[in-house]
Amino acid sequence: MAVDFRKHIRSIPGFPKEGIVFKDITPLLADGPALKAACKAIADHYRDKKPQLVVGAEARGFIFGAGVALELGVGFVPVRKPGKLPAKTIQYSYELEYGSDTLTMHWDAVTPGQKVLLVDDLLATGGTMEACAHMVEELGGEVVGCGFVIDLTFLPGRKKLSAYDVFTLVEYQSEEDV
Repeated sequence: MAVDFRKHIRSIPGFPKEGIVFKDITPLLADGPALKAACKAIADHYRDKKPQLVVGAEARGFIFGAGVALELGVGFVPVRKPGKLPAKTIQYSYELEYGSDTLTMHWDAVTPGQKVLLVDDLLATGGTMEACAHMVEELGGEVVGCGFVIDLTFLPGRKKLSAYDVFTLVEYQSEEDV
């Protein structure tokens, strides 16, 4: 039975600020069969590319990334903000709409030639996933794809990630699309 993932995502107008309609995945997380189906659908899309590792950025990328890694039978690598990982790290800073951000990854998380799948809950501007891809490639890994639950197609994320196979379960065409 196919899952209508859209039914498990609620729209919250005015969060975190006026003019934004937040796509809340907590109903999806609370439904075990739907959560499992989401992780399986992303894993199935990339299974033939034979990823050897899944990378996900905090915090919701941990949830879906770990689930996809389990489904594929491979390891998971967390990407975090500076100061959150205990061993030596590499980092990548990138520009946001208002300011900048930095993400880090353990320097030995990816080995040269390793096939890596990047997973997150939401594709908006693409900055987080671009940072993850940059660090994987800096360590010599090969990005085999970028999987997401949600794609806000009215934002430039997909364009920023055009060099990669981008797969999403749900697309929203506008801020008002519910």
